Amino acid sequence: MAKKNTFFTDAEEARIIEAIKDAERETSGEIKVHIEDHCFIDLLDRTAEVFAKLEMHKTELRNGALIYIALKDHIFAIIGDNGINAVIPEGFWDKAKDKMEEHFKKEALVDGIVDGIGIMGQSLKKHFPYDSGDQNELSDEISFG
Repeated sequence: MAKKNTFFTDAEEARIIEAIKDAERETSGEIKVHIEDHCFIDLLDRTAEVFAKLEMHKTELRNGALIYIALKDHIFAIIGDNGINAVIPEGFWDKAKDKMEEHFKKEALVDGIVDGIGIMGQSLKKHFPYDSGDQNELSDEISFG
Protein backbone atom coordinates (compact mmCIF):
# COMPACT_ATOMS: atom_id res chain seq x y z
CA MET A 1 0.00 0.00 0.00
CA ALA A 2 2.91 2.32 -0.55
CA LYS A 3 1.56 4.04 -3.64
CA LYS A 4 2.44 7.65 -4.24
CA ASN A 5 0.08 10.50 -3.46
CA THR A 6 -1.64 11.71 -6.62
CA PHE A 7 -4.65 13.11 -4.78
CA PHE A 8 -3.33 16.01 -2.69
CA THR A 9 -0.83 18.83 -2.94
CA ASP A 10 2.12 18.58 -0.57
CA ALA A 11 0.52 21.24 1.63
CA GLU A 12 -2.80 19.37 1.74
CA GLU A 13 -1.10 16.10 2.60
CA ALA A 14 0.92 17.81 5.33
CA ARG A 15 -2.28 19.33 6.75
CA ILE A 16 -3.93 15.91 7.02
CA ILE A 17 -0.85 14.36 8.62
CA GLU A 18 -0.67 17.23 11.11
CA ALA A 19 -4.35 16.68 11.98
CA ILE A 20 -3.56 13.03 12.74
CA LYS A 21 -0.63 14.03 14.94
CA ASP A 22 -2.74 16.64 16.75
CA ALA A 23 -5.56 14.15 17.37
CA GLU A 24 -3.16 11.50 18.64
CA ARG A 25 -1.69 13.94 21.19
CA GLU A 26 -5.03 13.64 22.99
CA THR A 27 -5.57 9.88 22.77
CA SER A 28 -3.69 6.61 22.77
CA GLY A 29 -5.85 5.68 19.79
CA GLU A 30 -4.25 5.44 16.37
CA ILE A 31 -5.86 7.10 13.35
CA LYS A 32 -5.05 6.27 9.73
CA VAL A 33 -6.35 7.64 6.44
CA HIS A 34 -6.41 5.54 3.27
CA ILE A 35 -7.33 7.00 -0.11
CA GLU A 36 -7.94 5.26 -3.41
CA ASP A 37 -9.89 5.88 -6.61
CA HIS A 38 -12.45 3.08 -6.53
CA CYS A 39 -13.90 0.52 -4.19
CA PHE A 40 -14.65 -2.61 -6.22
CA ILE A 41 -16.25 -4.63 -3.42
CA ASP A 42 -18.59 -3.88 -0.53
CA LEU A 43 -17.46 -0.67 1.19
CA LEU A 44 -17.13 -2.12 4.69
CA ASP A 45 -15.46 -5.27 3.38
CA ARG A 46 -12.88 -3.16 1.55
CA THR A 47 -12.35 -0.94 4.58
CA ALA A 48 -11.73 -4.03 6.74
CA GLU A 49 -9.38 -5.43 4.08
CA VAL A 50 -7.32 -2.22 4.05
CA PHE A 51 -7.37 -2.17 7.88
CA ALA A 52 -5.79 -5.64 7.88
CA LYS A 53 -3.26 -4.83 5.14
CA LEU A 54 -2.12 -1.80 7.12
CA GLU A 55 -1.77 -4.10 10.16
CA MET A 56 -3.88 -1.77 12.23
CA HIS A 57 -5.00 -4.70 14.38
CA LYS A 58 -1.49 -4.94 15.83
CA THR A 59 -1.76 -2.01 18.23
CA GLU A 60 -1.36 -2.95 21.88
CA LEU A 61 -4.83 -1.76 22.94
CA ARG A 62 -6.47 -2.67 19.61
CA ASN A 63 -7.50 0.98 19.34
CA GLY A 64 -6.76 1.82 15.73
CA ALA A 65 -9.35 3.64 13.60
CA LEU A 66 -9.33 3.91 9.82
CA ILE A 67 -10.87 6.47 7.49
CA TYR A 68 -11.22 4.80 4.10
CA ILE A 69 -12.15 6.96 1.11
CA ALA A 70 -12.83 5.86 -2.47
CA LEU A 71 -12.72 9.27 -4.13
CA LYS A 72 -14.17 8.61 -7.57
CA ASP A 73 -16.96 6.50 -6.09
CA HIS A 74 -17.79 9.27 -3.58
CA ILE A 75 -17.93 6.83 -0.65
CA PHE A 76 -16.12 6.53 2.64
CA ALA A 77 -16.23 4.62 5.89
CA ILE A 78 -14.74 4.78 9.36
CA ILE A 79 -14.03 1.60 11.29
CA GLY A 80 -12.30 0.86 14.57
CA ASP A 81 -10.53 -2.16 15.97
CA ASN A 82 -11.87 -4.57 18.58
CA GLY A 83 -10.59 -2.55 21.53
CA ILE A 84 -12.61 0.43 20.37
CA ASN A 85 -15.67 -1.57 19.36
CA ALA A 86 -15.79 -3.22 22.79
CA VAL A 87 -16.35 0.10 24.59
CA ILE A 88 -18.06 2.51 22.21
CA PRO A 89 -21.79 3.08 21.86
CA GLU A 90 -23.61 2.53 18.60
CA GLY A 91 -23.26 5.54 16.32
CA PHE A 92 -19.86 6.46 17.82
CA TRP A 93 -18.45 7.55 14.46
CA ASP A 94 -21.59 9.34 13.25
CA LYS A 95 -20.51 12.85 14.31
CA ALA A 96 -17.21 12.53 12.43
CA LYS A 97 -18.91 10.97 9.40
CA ASP A 98 -21.61 13.66 9.30
CA LYS A 99 -19.07 16.49 9.48
CA MET A 100 -16.93 14.89 6.79
CA GLU A 101 -19.93 14.38 4.52
CA GLU A 102 -20.96 18.00 5.00
CA HIS A 103 -17.55 19.14 3.71
CA PHE A 104 -17.42 16.54 0.94
CA LYS A 105 -20.74 17.79 -0.45
CA LYS A 106 -19.08 21.21 -0.82
CA GLU A 107 -16.09 19.53 -2.51
CA ALA A 108 -13.90 20.45 0.45
CA LEU A 109 -12.21 17.06 0.77
CA VAL A 110 -9.22 18.08 2.87
CA ASP A 111 -11.34 20.16 5.26
CA GLY A 112 -13.64 17.17 5.70
CA ILE A 113 -10.80 14.78 6.43
CA VAL A 114 -9.14 17.20 8.86
CA ASP A 115 -12.37 17.93 10.74
CA GLY A 116 -13.25 14.21 10.82
CA ILE A 117 -9.86 13.35 12.28
CA GLY A 118 -10.27 16.04 14.95
CA ILE A 119 -13.68 14.74 15.96
CA MET A 120 -12.39 11.16 16.00
CA GLY A 121 -9.52 12.18 18.26
CA GLN A 122 -11.85 13.90 20.71
CA SER A 123 -14.21 10.92 20.69
CA LEU A 124 -11.39 8.42 21.21
CA LYS A 125 -9.93 10.55 24.02
CA LYS A 126 -12.94 9.70 26.21
CA HIS A 127 -12.24 5.97 26.04
CA PHE A 128 -8.51 5.96 25.29
CA PRO A 129 -6.92 9.02 26.91
CA TYR A 130 -3.32 9.83 26.09
CA ASP A 131 -0.79 8.49 28.57
CA SER A 132 2.76 9.84 28.80
CA GLY A 133 4.07 6.34 28.03
CA ASP A 134 2.09 6.03 24.81
CA GLN A 135 4.03 5.36 21.64
CA ASN A 136 2.93 6.13 18.13
CA GLU A 137 2.33 2.57 16.96
CA LEU A 138 1.23 3.35 13.39
CA SER A 139 2.64 5.76 10.84
CA ASP A 140 0.74 9.02 10.56
CA GLU A 141 1.36 9.04 6.80
CA ILE A 142 -1.64 8.70 4.50
CA SER A 143 -1.76 5.41 2.62
CA PHE A 144 -2.83 5.29 -0.99
CA GLY A 145 -4.20 2.41 -3.03
